[in-house]
Amino acid sequence: MAQNPIILYNYCMTLQQLKYAVAVADTKNITEASRRVFISQPSLTAAIRELEEEMGITIFSRSNKGVTITNEGDEFLSYARQVLDQANLLEDRFKGTGSGNTIFSVSCQHYSFAVNAFVDVIREFGGNEYDFTLRETQTHEIIEDVAHLKSEVGVLYTSSRNKNVITKLIKKNNLQFEPLFTSPLHVFISTKNPLARKRKIKLSDLEPFPYLTYEQGDFNSFYFAEEPLTQIDFNCPKNIKVRDRATLFNLLIGLNGYTICSGIISKELNGPEIIARPLDINDSMTIIIITRKGMVLSRYAESYIKALKKHSPKTMRASGQKNEL
Repeated sequence: MAQNPIILYNYCMTLQQLKYAVAVADTKNITEASRRVFISQPSLTAAIRELEEEMGITIFSRSNKGVTITNEGDEFLSYARQVLDQANLLEDRFKGTGSGNTIFSVSCQHYSFAVNAFVDVIREFGGNEYDFTLRETQTHEIIEDVAHLKSEVGVLYTSSRNKNVITKLIKKNNLQFEPLFTSPLHVFISTKNPLARKRKIKLSDLEPFPYLTYEQGDFNSFYFAEEPLTQIDFNCPKNIKVRDRATLFNLLIGLNGYTICSGIISKELNGPEIIARPLDINDSMTIIIITRKGMVLSRYAESYIKALKKHSPKTMRASGQKNEL
């Protein structure tokens, strides 16, 4: 299915049907989806079947265990989300719906500056009602979320090791990226770690301590690692994989562990016990912002990207040129 999503309006399909389909896709459950969109389960099932017949495709495969999205359904839903987002932009621009329920989503790696920027957007646009989502998630999921419009903006890094693979994935998924800043590599440790006394840390200094990294699920290759150096790059006999930021920081403190990252840290979010020290290595990482190519960004996305630039180190800031692949 390669047609432009705007052409969909030539059919009798309604925006409400698209909302129903997206609700089913998000919940993977007809009953839960029917509650979310406030219609009965039989009515929702009938609306989905009618949509599938009209489009001539099978969007969902049904079984006793629930519903799964077919390959053609996955492609259809990515266009459906784009149509719904554009419709929301139209209403927001011309009907003055600023007092309504604000919806905005971001997917990112575990960066404090990405959280601080998200807070800024909520403070600016939150109002009385909003539905904001911040997904600190795995690298591959960030790309998938933006490609399928589950998130409007993604934030991740590239380096000399993963750049070719990441940029190919960005191109394949019809995305574009904008460099945010480039940083030398740093080590996150606790103030109690013996290495905290050093002004610079060598790779050999890290050997006695556990290396904490974020687990990447089915994509656990070094191309998708959130850390720019992996076990392949240096001797690290002690390795612990985690799924969330709080666990990683607790282990940094409790086990004198470490992780390797950009070095941008927020005492407000991470506490005073976590510090960054430069890594004595000639290497760097570039944080990039990914968005859907050719899509008009909402005012929330534009504000978020502006806030990201505000919270990124000015001396490292990139040129800001979008890269369309």
